[in-house]
Amino acid sequence: MSRSLLCLGYGYSARAIAAEAMRKGWQVTGTSRSADKAAAMADADVAALDFSGEAPSPDVSAAIKSANAVVVSIAPDAAGDPVLRHHAADFAAVRWVAYLSTVGVYGDHGGAWVDEATPPRPVSTRSVWRVAAEDEWRRAAAASGFACDILRLSGIYGPGRNAFAKLRDGTARALVKPGQVFNRIHVADIAGATLAALGNPGPAGETRLFNVTDDEPSPPQEALWYAADIAGLPRPPAIDFETAELTPMARSFYGECKRVSNGKVKRELGYRFRYPTWRDGLDALRASGEADT
Repeated sequence: MSRSLLCLGYGYSARAIAAEAMRKGWQVTGTSRSADKAAAMADADVAALDFSGEAPSPDVSAAIKSANAVVVSIAPDAAGDPVLRHHAADFAAVRWVAYLSTVGVYGDHGGAWVDEATPPRPVSTRSVWRVAAEDEWRRAAAASGFACDILRLSGIYGPGRNAFAKLRDGTARALVKPGQVFNRIHVADIAGATLAALGNPGPAGETRLFNVTDDEPSPPQEALWYAADIAGLPRPPAIDFETAELTPMARSFYGECKRVSNGKVKRELGYRFRYPTWRDGLDALRASGEADT
């Protein structure tokens, strides 16, 4: 039987998931909103469909109906999840869906540890929308009978999107807020955990939650300074968060502080992280040439 994976949304994480799936023998289709991205998908042997999320698409409807598995990374809006808004009725034959969410749904816990049993208490509008979208996917799974995994991702880094890139382009800022920690995940581990869930799905009609984040929440400046050190570059000077000039979006990321546990994805899926800490990930990126100027 053909193994068909549909990626609704084909951004940074979905590209890594698609590449991993293709290495395992899956045929992959993805959606995009731009001709340039569609051309890049074709170059990677990924079938490209246009989907803006603003209206239903006959091509997307057909792709959902013929897919064995679906990964959803399209962001919700104030009206809810755009995929379910236009295509909820198309999922009856789908066996498994992964919805890529965010650890932002937990909100602020003053640096305390949280896990999948911690009730969401989102702070930002975008996280409120995420919680609503998660609930929509739970209901859709129960109604259509597919197994659903909600993967809550932390701060994503990897090739082309990392501290080395910020150091090179001059955008690196070592903002220091006492007690603040961030949670991080290498994009390769997003792909690995997603395929682990696909290979070990839950019961039909039920939804599982998994945090996908590494072992070591830590202050944001530590990763930046470590990257500078191993690249042989000067450390950006410390900047006091309270007096720094920041956009409202940038400042909002420092308004939440928690340490997110990844124990469940290890226990239930047997997933072994390729990059258990951000140091492991940065070391590998440096070895691959990402630190070269």
